[in-house]
Amino acid sequence: RKLRKSVSSPLIGSGRSIAVFTSGGDSQGMNAAVRAIVRMGITCGAKVYLINEGYQGMVDGGENIVEASWDDVSGILQMGGTVIGSARCKDFRERQGRLKAAFNLVTLGITNICAIGGDGSLTGANLFREEWSSLLEELVADGKISGEQMAKYSHLNIVGLVGSIDNDFCGTDMTIGADSALHRIVECVDAITTTAVSHQRAFVLEVMGRHCGYLALVTGLACGADWIFIPEHPPADGWEEKMCAKLENARSWGNRLNVVIVSEGAIDSHGNPITSQHVKDVICKRLDLDTRITVLGHVQRGGSPSAFDRLLGTRMGAEAVLALLEATPDTPAYVVSLDGNQAVRVPLMECVEKTKEVGKALAEKDFNKAANLRGRTFLGNLEIYKKLGAMSKAMKDQAAHILEKPYNIAIMNVGAPAAGMNAAVRSAVRTCLYNGYKAIVVHNGYEGLANDMIENYTWKCVANFVAAGGSILGTKRTLPSQCGFDKISEVIKKRNIHGIICIGGFEAYHGALEIKEASQNYPDLQIPMVVVPATLSNNVPGTDLSIGSDTGLNSVCETCDRIKMSASGTKRRTFVLETMGGYCGYLATMSGLAAGADAAYIFEEEFTIKDLQKNISHLRSKMQGKIQRGLILRNEKANENFSTDFVHRLYAEEGKNVFDCRVNVLGHMQQGGVPSPFDRNYATKSAAKAAFWILDKISNNVVGDKVVCSSHDSVVLLGMKRRQMLFQPVEDLKEATDFKHRIPVQQWWMQIRPLLRIMAHY
Repeated sequence: RKLRKSVSSPLIGSGRSIAVFTSGGDSQGMNAAVRAIVRMGITCGAKVYLINEGYQGMVDGGENIVEASWDDVSGILQMGGTVIGSARCKDFRERQGRLKAAFNLVTLGITNICAIGGDGSLTGANLFREEWSSLLEELVADGKISGEQMAKYSHLNIVGLVGSIDNDFCGTDMTIGADSALHRIVECVDAITTTAVSHQRAFVLEVMGRHCGYLALVTGLACGADWIFIPEHPPADGWEEKMCAKLENARSWGNRLNVVIVSEGAIDSHGNPITSQHVKDVICKRLDLDTRITVLGHVQRGGSPSAFDRLLGTRMGAEAVLALLEATPDTPAYVVSLDGNQAVRVPLMECVEKTKEVGKALAEKDFNKAANLRGRTFLGNLEIYKKLGAMSKAMKDQAAHILEKPYNIAIMNVGAPAAGMNAAVRSAVRTCLYNGYKAIVVHNGYEGLANDMIENYTWKCVANFVAAGGSILGTKRTLPSQCGFDKISEVIKKRNIHGIICIGGFEAYHGALEIKEASQNYPDLQIPMVVVPATLSNNVPGTDLSIGSDTGLNSVCETCDRIKMSASGTKRRTFVLETMGGYCGYLATMSGLAAGADAAYIFEEEFTIKDLQKNISHLRSKMQGKIQRGLILRNEKANENFSTDFVHRLYAEEGKNVFDCRVNVLGHMQQGGVPSPFDRNYATKSAAKAAFWILDKISNNVVGDKVVCSSHDSVVLLGMKRRQMLFQPVEDLKEATDFKHRIPVQQWWMQIRPLLRIMAHY
């Protein structure tokens, strides 16, 4: 609504100028933010300037500050780094340098600045804003600007976007570039794993994060590392012995490799640095393992941005423009942050001060305070790591522990395969085993449950699951009502199953609802059950995101990037791409925004032949300009009459003599590939939470030698709502479900649709 209101009033930016620059270390996704700021600013009627080479360009002025046109930022969405450059600037640290910068901005009528960088860069921007009035007074006194100019440009508005691969800024869930850095790291770990297994080696990997352990922490979860070293959670004295015992124990259970992740800022509990070389020496000396060090370095900053960072940069950039144009002289400097799935404005200096407090806490060795200041996302990752990390303790002692709790937890996949399912299974299995419960897996979903396709799993069985795509257990869309409740009930009784963790898509949720409703007539079905949403379609009610949707999104984006290259090479060509998703347009919408599509047709937003004609006219006009390519996405069930073939033929016919048209149906390639870092991490955390919920339910509902759980909340769905992970009774979600089309009634991402059209220049 805010987007529509702002854009529908062309006067909001009329007569105003905005400048954008990048400063400090570069990060993937900065270009997406620059593109969004330029295009949103132009759409709102403002002039937008690009300041090249950061603060140095602002001080030097001249050709370093240039007005941007719409086409100037075409083709940069998928590029890493920053196309407008970034440089350290000593001059800007001095008042004389800031005086030059103020003169250059006033000369061009610029009083709105969007700074993209880390906390140091944003602190400099706020200082510039605070000094603005005195700087103008000095310029007037020196005769460089007139009193009229001083009155006209009397205040400076500042909005910051945080670009940092370390994710070290307090006040936002994610910084621009962190997710892409994780992609680079995980790709390297996956590659190293194959050679490590071949030679039974141990690898010590050093990742960036001088003052923040986020990259090391999430990499450890996403790759199943044996040990991690981060500054916010240093190991206690005697860590060498504990680490080696854990590595040795992993070997005793059949592991052919060990992986240790070291943050470059890792320290011990006394504040002494822990280096990769020291860790290697400890492993070699105590375990006599062939150990190698890999320092990833600046490869983490490189490469194309992930789909997440493109979306994050685009959404933050658009919000930054609105924040600047809506600002008044009394408005404080804001930073645009990510809160759950919302781009929000937060007072800049509050976040900067909080970020500085982390450094102080680390220096004072108050590590709990430092971790708490990092925020809920960091704490959640750390808590899961602690729980999963403890699971590799002496398994011989655990064998006796298991016998004390004769409870069986069934773990299964239901629906279409989704990347991250295997990581979730691994997490669930190991959580159950460590807590003394037996983990049994069900092959081929509800159908396998009805046919007793069940197997006992041990710790070793899931050793290589975390990076595997698809579903190793096998998965089907069949619902319990199609398999027979009597057969399912019989198997549950026969196998003495006390709880079920179901990892899957819409069918997993629908099937759980059927089981809950049928449990009144089948007492053996009265056991706790939790659904963990996993589908690339992201069409499960009760959750904003599903395991697998991020991997699917990246898969579509990578394909779109290649197709755009082809279209650019041949000139005057438009591609129509069909994406998966059933009736849910999440994949088409988000990949369209992340890949820079001209349009995305979905079921949730009705379109007519007139809309198609309007889009064709838009492309015909576009082909007359500098950018002579087109990209159209269509969700597979967007409209039964306007099929992908129909859209292709219509575009081909109406575009004659202006552009030609090609069609691509992406198909099941969207389901393939290894899971993204986000999906691995999300799957690991979600499945562990689900397992702990099941264990708690069982312990509180033991009746004799059975578990009887028939309460309203005995069958739940674990979903992410904004920033919270919530266990929601499946019966409460019925009203929020469109069962005919297998989608939620309300979908949060629909509010982003207007941004897709704005970025496409409608």
